[in-house]
Amino acid sequence: MLDDLKGKRVLITGASTGIGAATAIEFGRLGSHVVVHYNSSEDDARAVVDTIRKAGGKADLLKGDVSVSAEAIRVVNEAAGILGGLDVLINNAGALVQRSPVTDITDELFDRVIDLNVRSVVMASKAAVPHLRKAGGGAIINTSSIAARNGGGPGAGLYASAKAFVSNLTRNMAKEYAADNIRVNAVAPGVIITPFHQRFSTPEMLEAMRKTIVMGRIGEPQECVGAYVFLASPAMSGYITGQVIEVNGGQLMP
Repeated sequence: MLDDLKGKRVLITGASTGIGAATAIEFGRLGSHVVVHYNSSEDDARAVVDTIRKAGGKADLLKGDVSVSAEAIRVVNEAAGILGGLDVLINNAGALVQRSPVTDITDELFDRVIDLNVRSVVMASKAAVPHLRKAGGGAIINTSSIAARNGGGPGAGLYASAKAFVSNLTRNMAKEYAADNIRVNAVAPGVIITPFHQRFSTPEMLEAMRKTIVMGRIGEPQECVGAYVFLASPAMSGYITGQVIEVNGGQLMP
């Protein structure tokens, strides 16, 4: 049923490492033409593109700081130009930025977290809708987080709240654009071994998280990929919109 992803024109933001990179490689393997977006991790992004191309897939590289509105819009429009249109937008760029209790949050930190995790999704989606309409429809898939439901770990309240925004925006956009044949869904990863946790979580924190997971282990980026592929495929999920798929090993069962 995934044959319908062959030839699809896909932009993935934040695709240089972790879940974004694994997802880009899989879409390339399935025959989609993928634009791999990055901001600072150019070498990693080039490695993702090289991996897709060496396997016979089609991929291109695009740099931009999607936390800035004009840049997010430019990235989407340039990707559509490279691809000759757009069928799927995956809003994956995001980060905790810094662990901080609410009492220590500064205006600067607030702006950095909200701009990267919220503004990027809003503005990239805004830019993508006209391209998706021109294509006759398509899919927007946002990356939320288990933190959107459970409030996040120590010092992650701002990030968790930003991801809750993303989950709720997903539901609103699903209503707004259903008439355009645009499906909008999200994937909410749990504890996944990516540069995110390597940077922001200590081994002790990761072990404490692991103990709360029913499956008894921390996930790998590749284990999130199937949810994105499923939500991008009209054959697999053509009657699914406004949903947030939780991928967390049973840590949270909403």
